[in-house]
Amino acid sequence: MQSSTQTASGTAITTDIPWRLDRLPWSRFHTLVVVALGITWILDGLEVTLAGSVSGALKESPALAFTDMQVGISASAYVLGAVSGSLVFGWLADRLGRKKLFTITLLVYLAATAATAFSNNFMFFLLCRFFTGAGIGGEYSAINSAIQELIPARYRGHTDLVINGSFWVGAALGALGAIVLLQPGLLPPDMGWRVAFGIGAVLGLGVLLLRSMLPESPRWLMTRGRIAEAEAIVASIEARALAHAHEPMADVPPHRVEIHPRDENFGVRHLFESLFKHYPQRAAVSFVLMTSQAFFYNAIFFTYALVLGTFYGISPDKVGLYILPFAIGNFLGPLLLGRLFDSVGRRPMVAFTYAMSGILLTVTAVLFDRGLLSATTQTLAWSVVFFFASAAASSAYLTVGESFPLEIRALAIAAFYTLGTGAGGIAGPWLFGTLIGTGERSAIAAGYGFGAVLMIIAAGVAWRWGLAAERRSLESLAKPLSSRAPSK
Repeated sequence: MQSSTQTASGTAITTDIPWRLDRLPWSRFHTLVVVALGITWILDGLEVTLAGSVSGALKESPALAFTDMQVGISASAYVLGAVSGSLVFGWLADRLGRKKLFTITLLVYLAATAATAFSNNFMFFLLCRFFTGAGIGGEYSAINSAIQELIPARYRGHTDLVINGSFWVGAALGALGAIVLLQPGLLPPDMGWRVAFGIGAVLGLGVLLLRSMLPESPRWLMTRGRIAEAEAIVASIEARALAHAHEPMADVPPHRVEIHPRDENFGVRHLFESLFKHYPQRAAVSFVLMTSQAFFYNAIFFTYALVLGTFYGISPDKVGLYILPFAIGNFLGPLLLGRLFDSVGRRPMVAFTYAMSGILLTVTAVLFDRGLLSATTQTLAWSVVFFFASAAASSAYLTVGESFPLEIRALAIAAFYTLGTGAGGIAGPWLFGTLIGTGERSAIAAGYGFGAVLMIIAAGVAWRWGLAAERRSLESLAKPLSSRAPSK
């Protein structure tokens, strides 16, 4: 319901749209949101795993014949594209809406990953990987925003973690695809990796239909003054939810939000004001969480196949067998630990998962340096480490989305994804590709140790300054910018 009042600065609208969304029971609509939007992480996991799994095949390709350094650079090109796309499309998502960007970013991804399969030289391959990453990066900001704005508050933490963790469903699919397509003799020597990159394009086509069934975020429409449209969408969601509800409405105290619609677009200036004036502590926490997990993940996972091949003699066609259990452990982490982020709380669980990741990687680095691990036990050790690290990394995106106002939420996610991934994700694959090229276990172990220290520092930061956002509405965590009357 809404009401309008005339103020000195114009018409103010009060609405209960956020409350109506937060009190809903879980329904088929929310499941559709998870499936249609969560596919982004599945596609990203597919892309990253395929790139890692086929790295050996790219080195052996008659057309490409990559070096270890070129494999690392191509991984960095994907990450660079992701951060660039996140910024551009994140800015557009706050201006044009979440829904419009879904199709654009998905089409960019589909075109680029399909083109990768036709690469015949290093530079064209780099260009394709850059734009593939741009499509995926653009999805991160728009979709994280939409998910958090559509899912009821009491489910938001668990849902966000599981969706981000679904990256590893894609990783498992990529591993299985690599196992099949890279079998010796199945396809011509220079064809298996090409078909592998085509898998993502085929899967992505079906996503277009699912996304056409989703509405625009009512919260975003609310801030643009399109209240009637937002009300109609919320009424439709309520009807769908209550028609198949297996639980009652949540006992959420009624609350209303005052909105002052205006023509201006909220953008970079408002983002900087939020980061450095209104929420500097949240900005610092977000940067630390995003940077540490980006280095931790990208440095290790983008060079996973190189480690298995260089130090354990695993052939390219067998790498997928070792990535599969690793992927399973990564998905189980957010799935099993996710509910605790809504019950025990954000701050203790973020700190716990980051700390466990760093401690366990330290142990793994020592064992690796001393040559006490085989390919199997190395994989098992990494699987345990990333059971916790996967939940930690997913919680970083959750933290950023909950920390800043709705009007700049997508741009904030994009900015921290860019800062964190730029600092940790681009340098990581290049650094570890170089370290692996030395053939020295001690050098790689030192790199692992550095990543572990970053995670432990992040755990301390989260415990001391983290945000207690569990079961709270987004508007109570960060007041919408449009709730303030515009200045004359």
